[in-house]
Amino acid sequence: MSAVFDLVLRNGTVVLPSGVHRADIGVRDGKTAGIGVFGSQTSGETIDCTGLHILPGVIDTQVHFRDPGMTHKEDLETGTMAAAAGGVTAVFEMPNTDPLTTTPEAVAAKLERAAQVGWVDHAFYLGGTVDNARHLPEWENLPGICGIKIFMGASTGALLSATDEEVDAILGHGRRIVAIHAEDESIMNENKKTILKDSHDVRLHPLWRSPESCLSATRRAVRLARRHGRRVHILHITTAEEIAFLRGHKDIASAEILVNHLTLSAPECYDRLGTRAQQNPPVREKAHQDALWAAIADGTADILATDHAPHTAEEKSKPYPASPSGMPGVQTLVPVMLNHVHEGRLTLERFVDLTAHGPQRLFGMAGKGRIAAGYDADFTVVDLKETRTLTNAAQKSRSGWTPFDGMAVTGWPKLTIVRGRVVMRDDALLGPPAGKPVRFRETLAHEGAL
Repeated sequence: MSAVFDLVLRNGTVVLPSGVHRADIGVRDGKTAGIGVFGSQTSGETIDCTGLHILPGVIDTQVHFRDPGMTHKEDLETGTMAAAAGGVTAVFEMPNTDPLTTTPEAVAAKLERAAQVGWVDHAFYLGGTVDNARHLPEWENLPGICGIKIFMGASTGALLSATDEEVDAILGHGRRIVAIHAEDESIMNENKKTILKDSHDVRLHPLWRSPESCLSATRRAVRLARRHGRRVHILHITTAEEIAFLRGHKDIASAEILVNHLTLSAPECYDRLGTRAQQNPPVREKAHQDALWAAIADGTADILATDHAPHTAEEKSKPYPASPSGMPGVQTLVPVMLNHVHEGRLTLERFVDLTAHGPQRLFGMAGKGRIAAGYDADFTVVDLKETRTLTNAAQKSRSGWTPFDGMAVTGWPKLTIVRGRVVMRDDALLGPPAGKPVRFRETLAHEGAL
């Protein structure tokens, strides 16, 4: 008798759009083919998930894998290995590489590389610039593109659209969502002269890249978005002022919050980690962190991500401000946030909404982001009771470190399943890598596939 399913996850506690239920999940041809109690129905493989929770595959919608141009820090292979090891089934990768990912050819090169070495499914942002703005309507719907990305404030790499005229040109062309690094370059340039001067004190980082610079850029981005009726996605929000402002503009702007900003706070993190705690926008004081948690609780936040931005330990140990900004995080997203669930800061259902349902809604992902019949069989299977300690030694990232080294967490990813294929089980990666491009409704409609 042939198998009814290729794979059955049996006796798990499943987080479905309708709620949390005890159920079996049957997988056939890489898709979820059944949810229920299957009794003695045969399958090619059965995994006993008794005592485990089965979540829709966690999606990290902001990672920097540094490929091409900076692969001594990370590349598509090591970055997706880290994702798989941490229970993440899909990633959206950023365009501030070298060369910049601002052309179809650059996206195609990343897709070709990822097809060879990617452990999880993937998509790529197309960098928006004044020079390519007129081409965005035809380029933004090419396969493998999740949206457009712009930097209003300078960070790693050379992608910058600092003025209203530059941002306006990009928002005026195309229709896909535009993800924005919202820091005001002019305010930060003035702060650098008056606040930093010749100081090497990393504790000044939140003052140089000030709350005022973030609020100014976010206000400008929303104003310009309204001019064009174009949805914008404000990345890595760090300030109470931005949260208060965005609560009144959810019709045009969505909000992303990072694991780091929910977990680390100033000044303690700078005292303990030094320049390893440096990222853009900065980790701020607890009053701002409290506002971010309030945004998680009241629905202002739409997406939780990591902004996985690795640099080598040697680079990070340079004297501030020559030290580069950014921290790795894709491998630690799930355990750190499950620990927050364990400590009562959010529910498991809210975690799923922020890392699966939210990305599916905002970016128009096709066939991903939920456990439902016909959707890709992407699952993050976790043990909510397992206590472990995060370590530098366990990190798959080429950077080889985590800001959470030594942190004890309760909640751990046990299985990473991508389109019905187990790619991580009990901390061991199971190859070969076979990640594929994420599909989007806009792209499929553009191709006439809907």
